[in-house]
Amino acid sequence: MSEKQRQVCANRKARFDYHILESFEAGLSLVGTEVKSLRAGKANLKDSYARYRGGELWLVGMHISPYEQGNRQNHEPERERKLLMGAREIRKLRRQVEEKGLTLVPLRVYFTEKGWAKVEIALAKGKAKYDKRQAIAKRDSDRATARAKRREVE
Repeated sequence: MSEKQRQVCANRKARFDYHILESFEAGLSLVGTEVKSLRAGKANLKDSYARYRGGELWLVGMHISPYEQGNRQNHEPERERKLLMGAREIRKLRRQVEEKGLTLVPLRVYFTEKGWAKVEIALAKGKAKYDKRQAIAKRDSDRATARAKRREVE
């Protein structure tokens, strides 16, 4: 992430549940109150994914809380949002998802320096249970060694 990007939210669980193969940047088609809620940091990517439908990519399951100062025309928090990418890129992603059985998972949502809301989506392969256990074991051993080093210094 460069200095000019302001991160709104990240999907930390995605890196635990999936092997990330390749990541892409896509624009988000939003309504006004969604942009205001995103700027306030009121978004969640947990359990969200991208789906191909009708020649377009859609972000499903992303929660953007209703804008507090909004009126009755406030947005639906869980609505599907269109991802804005080039047609060639969309076809490439569709092919890989259909042929190889991969998944499109959003990693983070951020604003560019020009103020555009973007989402980083990744082509990912689901981890098996033993892969997750290995990740937990490695994380625990890393913590234990860091703890031991801190005790040594004191």
